[in-house]
Amino acid sequence: MEPRKHEQPPQRSYWMESAPPEGGHPALDEDLIVDVAVVGAGIAGISTAWELARRGRRVALLEADRVAAGVTGHTTAKVTALHTLIYDRLRRTRGAEAAALYARSQSEAIRHAAALVDELGIACDWEDATAYTYAEDKGRVEELRAEAEAAREAGLPAAFVTETGLPFPVAGAVRVEGQAQFHPRKYLLALVGDLVRQGASVHEGTRVVRLKEGTPCRLTTEAGFTVTAKDVVVATHHPVFDRALLFTRLSPRRELVLAAPAPADTDPHGMYLTPERRTRSVRTAPYGDGRRLLIVTGEHFTPGSTDVEERFGLLADWAVERFGPLGFTHRWATQDNDSTDSVPLVGPFHAGSRHTWVATGFGGWGMSGGIMAGRLLAEQITGHKEPWSDLYDPRRVLSAVREAPSFLKHQAQVARHFVGDRIGSGAGDASVEAIAPGDGAVVRLHGQHCAVHRDEDGSLHAVSARCTHLGCLVGFNRAERTWECPCHGSRFDVEGRIVQGPATKRLERRDI
Repeated sequence: MEPRKHEQPPQRSYWMESAPPEGGHPALDEDLIVDVAVVGAGIAGISTAWELARRGRRVALLEADRVAAGVTGHTTAKVTALHTLIYDRLRRTRGAEAAALYARSQSEAIRHAAALVDELGIACDWEDATAYTYAEDKGRVEELRAEAEAAREAGLPAAFVTETGLPFPVAGAVRVEGQAQFHPRKYLLALVGDLVRQGASVHEGTRVVRLKEGTPCRLTTEAGFTVTAKDVVVATHHPVFDRALLFTRLSPRRELVLAAPAPADTDPHGMYLTPERRTRSVRTAPYGDGRRLLIVTGEHFTPGSTDVEERFGLLADWAVERFGPLGFTHRWATQDNDSTDSVPLVGPFHAGSRHTWVATGFGGWGMSGGIMAGRLLAEQITGHKEPWSDLYDPRRVLSAVREAPSFLKHQAQVARHFVGDRIGSGAGDASVEAIAPGDGAVVRLHGQHCAVHRDEDGSLHAVSARCTHLGCLVGFNRAERTWECPCHGSRFDVEGRIVQGPATKRLERRDI
């Protein structure tokens, strides 16, 4: 169905706009020796660095761009242990004890964050909220009942209900009270400020391109400087180093976000999510003048899709149909990595790891998951073990029951790109002349695949179309003006510069 025409706002994240980068942290310009180096300054990396500094470790936090400006700066910022329909699945595939450990670890992360907000006096719009997973389709009621039972059995205050604060009827919902929502950048920038006060080194604009494991470990930056550390944590969303082959157990997806001011009396008072219609998520945030900012998320898709503008239109249609006329002021997109068994990968990087650690695969629940990961890794690095360490261990054996279907589906998709991109599957059939202003396409020139973008002035920008991570062909996202890899989610601007990893090298320019 074609979406109706909506006046679309410019691409901008409300979290980034309302808490812009201030001052900044210098790029690393000398060799450094620390106890622990953390690569990646999203919520998992910042939380890990802060927890380790609190435990007396000398810490360096290294970020390729700006702190809390990547995935964390484009989230919906729900801090909840109700993660769609995970508890019934965990109960069936890993047992009731695993489900209980998952619920406890996520719930303790929420309580820990609330305590930090109070202790450090962080003004981050922290609000207690009730979380709901709902469905409009009556055919999913039994699925929701099973999830409510499994979540309650796991220790959450969960209940199946048929009434919510949404302005439209639902067939049923799982309700969990005592959850929270906040402004993620205000929270994390406060943690970074406290981290610096504790003596940690924080460096932005510092891309790490090489890791040498050992005693000690050594990191090398794009500028050629080295960081020597006893322990290294890779918290780059998708790991930028592939020695653990975790990319085979992670599948990337993007989701779109629209935000519009709304009268306070229309607030549905809660955080809502349905897996229907390629996901729909709803929450509000304080917006001033007696209003709330309605934040609607959904339309998940594989990076590299070309129909993103149409998907924004479908999401806007859905929001207006259910909440009435809306004047959208912000729109952005976020990217998540789903693990093949729905549980994050947090712990030792690979089977031979002694001093390298990883945090990834949060599947859209990076707020509670990132806070949990910070505490878990800090405990492990300082010689302790949490009760849920084995649950999240990246070295856990692939289970045919819980992982094989997702694993095989993802690998089949990747294989289609690896093979099809090399033997010719239609990619490159476009012509440069056919590319409209503002658009882009992969074309074959002189026997090579080139990613060509024509800007609004008609000028052409051409780069290699092969992702520098593992060589899949990129696709053009018209809405965000980025080249994106459908295999593992690397993203590049129209000049080939890295927007998002795991790639650590830009796309080479091409002369056309």
